Amino acid sequence: MTAAWAAFDDWPEERAAEFRARIDALVAELPEDSPVGPFERACAFDSTGHSDRAVPLYREALARGLDGYRGRRAKIQLSSSLRNTGHPEEGVKLLTPELDAPSDELDDAVRATLALCLSSLGRDREGLSLVLGALAPHLPRYQRSMANYARLLVEPGD
Repeated sequence: MTAAWAAFDDWPEERAAEFRARIDALVAELPEDSPVGPFERACAFDSTGHSDRAVPLYREALARGLDGYRGRRAKIQLSSSLRNTGHPEEGVKLLTPELDAPSDELDDAVRATLALCLSSLGRDREGLSLVLGALAPHLPRYQRSMANYARLLVEPGD
């Protein structure tokens, strides 16, 4: 699976169905009830422009108990797909608890995707706050200022 995804950029858009078939063949090697299968198939649909077909597969993977790193990825990607298919409010509900999840390398992706969902709902200040808050620790300077500006975008004024 890792090798297939590492070569994804080598597959031209007109061969997207072949790429998905490659993923399907690899998924067929997994146990039938594995949560990884629907997750990988969802990723393949998502990555080839079919968010609508990815959504039920992400849901299935999570319902089967996909957790850990892949589970968090599934929540991020499902939220993005929900936004792309006109359901950003579901993405907000799914990702908001992830703000309090144990920290990992996906924290910024959670915030960026949640910000997009919020923006789709007309909640741009909240989204901007999340993005600035995620960006602040990566800046060579102004970290404290940017973190404060991010907080002040959503806190009521004194």
